Amino acid sequence: MYRLSACFTLLSLIFFISSFSACSQKKLVNFEKTQPEFSLIDFFEGDSLAYGIFEDRFGNLRRRFKVNISGQKIQEEIAGKNHSKIKLIEDFIYEDGEQQQRIWTINKNVSDDGIEYYEGNAGDVIGTAEGGASGSAFFWQYNVDLKISQNNLRVKFNDWIYQMDEYIAINKATVSKFGIEIGVVTIVFVRGAPASLIGPFNLSEW
Repeated sequence: MYRLSACFTLLSLIFFISSFSACSQKKLVNFEKTQPEFSLIDFFEGDSLAYGIFEDRFGNLRRRFKVNISGQKIQEEIAGKNHSKIKLIEDFIYEDGEQQQRIWTINKNVSDDGIEYYEGNAGDVIGTAEGGASGSAFFWQYNVDLKISQNNLRVKFNDWIYQMDEYIAINKATVSKFGIEIGVVTIVFVRGAPASLIGPFNLSEW
C-alpha cells in the first residue's frame, strides 16, 4: 500500500479520508513502516475464512460466528487509468444457527498525488465505507444495520485490520451509537494454504 514519506503526502492522505476522526488519521500513519504491507484486494482475492466474536461494552460474549469468504479481483480502466476493485462474498453462520450473507464491492482509488484510498458498498451498509491503509494496517468506517437481540440497530463501525503474516490478519471493530461504544467485534481472517486445511466451513450447522 502507500508509504507516507513527506508532509505533503500526509496532507493529501488526510484530504482524501477527511471523514475520519483526527485520532484515526494519526493512528493509521503510525503504521507506515510496519510489515507485511497490507493490500486489502490482494489479501482477500480467492477463498479465505474467518472466526469472529461480538462482545458488548461490558466485555460479555454475545455472539460467535464463522465466515466463508470468496473474493474476485476486477481490473478496470477509467479515464485512461487502471483501477482495482474486489467483489467479496461473505457467508456467515452464527452459533445460534442464523445464517447471513454480505456482498461487498470495494474499490481502490488513486488520487492525482498517488495516494491510495478505499471505498466500499454492501447491502446492509448505509452509504459508503471509506478508508485507507498504511504499512500492515487498514482502517475504514461505515454505518450498518446490526441485529442485536432480535432488533435492528443502526450503528457505526470503526474497523481496523492488522495483517500478521502472509496468511493471517486480525480485525477489531468498535461498534458505537451516538458516539457511545456498545460493543467490539474481533475477527481472525485466514487465507491461502491454512484456510484450505481448515475449511471451507459447513454452514448448514454450527
